[in-house]
Amino acid sequence: MLKQTLTSSDKQYSLVKTGKMVVTYDLNYSYTGQQQIDAKFTDSTLTLFKIENTRAHTITNTASVDYGLRDNLTGNVALPVVSKYSESSSFSGMSHGLGDLQLGLRWQPFEMRRDTPSLTTSATVRLPTGRSPYRTDATKNLSTGSGTTGITFGANTSKIIDPIALFGSVSFGFSLPAKHLSQVRDGVVLRELQPGPSVGFGGGFAYALSYDVSTTMSIQETLSFPSRLRFADGTSVRTSVQTSGMFNMGLGVRTSPSNTLNFTVGIGLTSDSPDFTLGLNMPLNF
Repeated sequence: MLKQTLTSSDKQYSLVKTGKMVVTYDLNYSYTGQQQIDAKFTDSTLTLFKIENTRAHTITNTASVDYGLRDNLTGNVALPVVSKYSESSSFSGMSHGLGDLQLGLRWQPFEMRRDTPSLTTSATVRLPTGRSPYRTDATKNLSTGSGTTGITFGANTSKIIDPIALFGSVSFGFSLPAKHLSQVRDGVVLRELQPGPSVGFGGGFAYALSYDVSTTMSIQETLSFPSRLRFADGTSVRTSVQTSGMFNMGLGVRTSPSNTLNFTVGIGLTSDSPDFTLGLNMPLNF
């Protein structure tokens, strides 16, 4: 969501013209390091206590195609290829596979005017084409997808005040339940997952250092509300609310009047976020 906001800010939120196609390549790296205490009590007696360290490196290569259905309506298809390397007590190794296919629409309801803020709305459907974390043996492999079908609605707005462009975004997403599961977790079998909804918001600015170089700074936060896990023995568990916050810095280098290379660095602000991320966004239609 925020990446689309940054890209659109550089293009002044003009969507792809009718009948035109734009192909884009995204390369993203993220690192997550966690230290968890695993404790278990039996009859008020501590029977298990251990500290688990997990280090995960994820590289995502994404090819996306934008097609102008109308001057103010653009369709989008994106397919990622995910590579993960993890070091933990349960599994250490590398996994590769397709990620989740995404289909989206972006709509600009009002014509752009320099003296008024612009508005772009979006709707995205995520299909579980990647390896599900709820159907994966955690001791043998790593997931490459979310495992559920998800739908996200969002809105971006921006206002250009030379040489600065201010922008903000909001989003709301929900996922369909994952049923007929048979994953063993801590000695019990997971049968169903009912994901909670999520709400995201963010904002920042882009500053033109010159005609060919610009820089951006932004903050993005996402709240994921509790999910419910149901097990074969009839019990169920609700997860806690997760808060993911990222501080992003970017550099855009214009390579031609219509193409810009975007480099980004993200720093995690909460324990539910990656420690840091690196990204590259580039058009393939030079």
